Amino acid sequence: MKKTVFLLALLLSAFGVFADHLVILHTNDTHSNIDSDEKGIGGILPRMAVIDSVRKMEKNMLLVDAGDMVQGSLYFKYFGGDVEYPLFNMMDYDIRILGNHEFDNGLESLARHWREVKADRLSANYDFSKTPAKGIFKPYVIRRVGKKKIGFVGININPESLISKENYEGMVYSDAVETANRYASLLKKKGCDLVVAVTHIGYAMNPGKHSDVELARMSRDIDIIIGGHSHTFVDPSNPEKTPYWIDNAVGKPVLVAQTGKYGRNVGYIKIDLDDLKGRKYDYEYIPVTDRFSPSAYNAEMKAFLAPYKAKVDSVNSLVIAHSDIDMSNSDHNGAFANWAADFGLWFGRHLADSLRASGKEFPRVDMSIMNVGGIRQPMQRGDVTEGQILSTFPFSNRMTLISLKGSDIIAAMQAASLRGGEAVSGNVRVVTDPEGKVIRVVIDGEEMDPEKEYVVSTIDYVAQGNDDMVTLANHRELWRDTVEMSRPVLDYIRRLNALGLAITSDPRPRFVEAVQAEGR
Repeated sequence: MKKTVFLLALLLSAFGVFADHLVILHTNDTHSNIDSDEKGIGGILPRMAVIDSVRKMEKNMLLVDAGDMVQGSLYFKYFGGDVEYPLFNMMDYDIRILGNHEFDNGLESLARHWREVKADRLSANYDFSKTPAKGIFKPYVIRRVGKKKIGFVGININPESLISKENYEGMVYSDAVETANRYASLLKKKGCDLVVAVTHIGYAMNPGKHSDVELARMSRDIDIIIGGHSHTFVDPSNPEKTPYWIDNAVGKPVLVAQTGKYGRNVGYIKIDLDDLKGRKYDYEYIPVTDRFSPSAYNAEMKAFLAPYKAKVDSVNSLVIAHSDIDMSNSDHNGAFANWAADFGLWFGRHLADSLRASGKEFPRVDMSIMNVGGIRQPMQRGDVTEGQILSTFPFSNRMTLISLKGSDIIAAMQAASLRGGEAVSGNVRVVTDPEGKVIRVVIDGEEMDPEKEYVVSTIDYVAQGNDDMVTLANHRELWRDTVEMSRPVLDYIRRLNALGLAITSDPRPRFVEAVQAEGR
């Protein structure tokens, strides 16, 4: 009798009736990094090899993506999503949510691509009912694994001052934390044994912004948060730097996970389904590298990708300049930010000179403000290619000259200071106290006058008050370019190269703490 019961249990387990654990693989912020980088890290084909290897080992596995699949390489710039969306379908994701960059080409493009997504498409706090994306997304899904019910809810970021308004017109946002808690409670009432929030709000964002850490602390019914947006590598081997167990409002730990950016890692969460109340979850990550043999790569994906890759490779191989230094695109107050803003000032003053030479009256350009978020790739010392620059500045932003009061600039610098700085031209210093409060803005050696009008060279995205610099929207537009900013950036770099000059930059911070007099 006991042998019969054991064999029956074994048979039922084989068919998933009894399930001792569930594995959730998760990704976020791929940003169109389809190919591996120069060190063999990342890449869609190696990612698929990782996913396939786990699928072969685990009978209960779900694959989840937390948004920002697109924007950041020539694949999206040239093909507008026609590469990334089919590839993600081939990887057979189970659950996917939006990132903010899925809106970059507007709601019509978003709707066209997401209608074809072969996964549960979740968004609980975006109402698309008056947009082209009506009916595409649902707030949650319940998956059965053995006898357990697992609820997933999708939570998205506040689009204000982050996404260009024309790209989400008609969509209504609801508070991320309130919505997540409401649906988590509903899922528990529906009998879910586990609730997973898949979010694109960031691990720990700026003051006043919702984040995964805040959501965990303010929740009662959420067990796991799988996040994106902030590009945070929540390293389970370094919990002091990025804690991944956060106590909720009633003292129970919530697992908070995120894999960084660019598809360099796949998150791995193993859940003991026989002890969900004990919160027995193992959290690890799997590096995506070139350790696999090319024969292990998915043949269908490889064949699909080949013609697109050929065009991208042809542009990426065209050398146009040389860089003397390494520059990171993640430093808000360093070399690449400084280089971008110095280009902006050069461009603005060069244009103003040209307009005056043609007989038009035009004021002096005083400074430049650019956004580090618009710099999507780092620059390594050595040869620089046309494709690299197009991938680094992939957005359809236009160079813009605006006039506005010093008080609006100072307020924008205050917002920028809270997140570690922003790209400002070399004739500017933003002086702060140790807490990041702006004491003064110094321009050309003089303190900025709040009542004076200044002419600023920037891009239209920044001029609209995005990236939290909302007061820049109080401007008067003097001029706007008709081509994407990557065009004048390329022209500038080619000009430097023709003069025999390499790309270089002063890495010293332009957001600086005030020097205190001795004895004070």
